[in-house]
Amino acid sequence: MDTEIETTVAVVGAGPGGCLLAYLLARSGIETTLIERHATLDREFRGYLFQPLALDVFEQLGLLDEVLALDHERVSRPEVVIYGRPYRTIDFEALGGGHDYALLMEQPPLLELLVERAAEFPNFEYHDRLPARDLLYEGGRVAGVLATNRRTGDAVRIRSRVVVGADGRYSTVRASAGIDPGRLASKLDLLWFKLPADAVGETAQGRYDDGGLLLYFGLGGEAAQAGWFIPRGSYADLRGRGIEAFRERISTVDPGLDGVLPDALGSFDDCTLLRIEPGMGERWVDGGLLLLGDAAHIASPVGGQGNALAIADAVVAHETVARALSLDPGDGPLPACALGRYESRRRPAVERVVETQRRLERALTALVLHGERVPRPIRRPALRTFFSVAPRSPLAERTAELLAFGPDPVRVDDSWFEREAPTQF
Repeated sequence: MDTEIETTVAVVGAGPGGCLLAYLLARSGIETTLIERHATLDREFRGYLFQPLALDVFEQLGLLDEVLALDHERVSRPEVVIYGRPYRTIDFEALGGGHDYALLMEQPPLLELLVERAAEFPNFEYHDRLPARDLLYEGGRVAGVLATNRRTGDAVRIRSRVVVGADGRYSTVRASAGIDPGRLASKLDLLWFKLPADAVGETAQGRYDDGGLLLYFGLGGEAAQAGWFIPRGSYADLRGRGIEAFRERISTVDPGLDGVLPDALGSFDDCTLLRIEPGMGERWVDGGLLLLGDAAHIASPVGGQGNALAIADAVVAHETVARALSLDPGDGPLPACALGRYESRRRPAVERVVETQRRLERALTALVLHGERVPRPIRRPALRTFFSVAPRSPLAERTAELLAFGPDPVRVDDSWFEREAPTQF
């Protein structure tokens, strides 16, 4: 039997942006339904870095202490090691601001915390195993979501005044609305895998040698995350050469990993391929519809901006939706013009971040794809000189500030909150 749910805002996707927005709306007394396709939030996420911008938001909401109680690592001065010599890439402590560090952590515990806090408000509902399949329309506007209950196989119609697509880079909501994701060309892919935390021994580090470029960072638990850049579309060839050859190449960059790689990287089943395919959606709002995070603008892993962008989106989307509902107390889908304030505020900021990421990605691409073309006697001193000088340049300082705080710092508009968050015991 089909099921119908009536709500004011339907949020599709329980990632950082979707969970935070649902919490903000619930705290503002707005009837909110958050749906997630998976059975649990304990699954592989790819965004691990939370910039000072995100920490500022958590502090504004009185949640930072709880966030810091989760397993995490603090990053103050991440480094890159070039041919065995370390160089600082960014110094969060020198940037000023309310928080002089970033966090590295797994996403699931944070998402569970946000859902738990939202559930303390009676106007919030969370449904897992409920993937969106299509959008419902009424008078040319989005009037809800058609989903499937994976427990029963029944269709579920969720009628709402606003549907928020927060369902990631392969967004069903965006596709159902016929919105072009505006994918941008990239020449790199990124291969993720886990390493024992004690084998890494560094909170955040990149290492470059003749074998390639290796990233790794701790997450506050027993495992560390590692990433290996490869030419786009070359994964099949890498697999064809075998896992042992891949382990040997990693060991040429960091010989200290030689003893742990056979257990940590037993096969390519231990790897996750992330296609670096950033994008900028052609539009982020429509009648009854709002997109945020990767559903609106697909983040590149370069600079680790995905979480920060989604969290800033959620803050501005909350204010926009709350204001639009207060000005239009009816029961139909909100018009696009009422939601347009969100896109007009966020798009210029996101475009600046994406432009910066693209600039950094071009440099990274040249290093990964073409570094070997430069003779080693020239390449080695040239790179060491570059990493000695570049981080101290005015451009590097402006880039660091942009990546840490965003070009348009956001602040939670708590005037919409109906009451203080429930006291925690």
